[in-house]
Amino acid sequence: MQIKPGLKLASGVSPAQFVVIRGAGEIELTHGGAPVTIEAPVDSAASGLAGEVLVGKRYSDDSGDLELLCVKAGPGTLAADGIELTVKAAKALPASD
Repeated sequence: MQIKPGLKLASGVSPAQFVVIRGAGEIELTHGGAPVTIEAPVDSAASGLAGEVLVGKRYSDDSGDLELLCVKAGPGTLAADGIELTVKAAKALPASD
């Protein structure tokens, strides 16, 4: 799938939805083992999905070149080109001594 920042994506196996924050090019995105689409998400989740994506969390690859924002939660793990994406940690704020 050709992705670019601002693209809205939906899971094919759960009600989860995502927005591309960073990344461009041809990337195979999957959620719960099924391809992520540009179409509307399904109403109910498939049974037996491992993991869960959480609303408001940013998911990125190890290199930081790809970043997705979860705008609607759902069961299943998010992966790009077969590699699971992880929750991006918040930046530490400087101390205000």
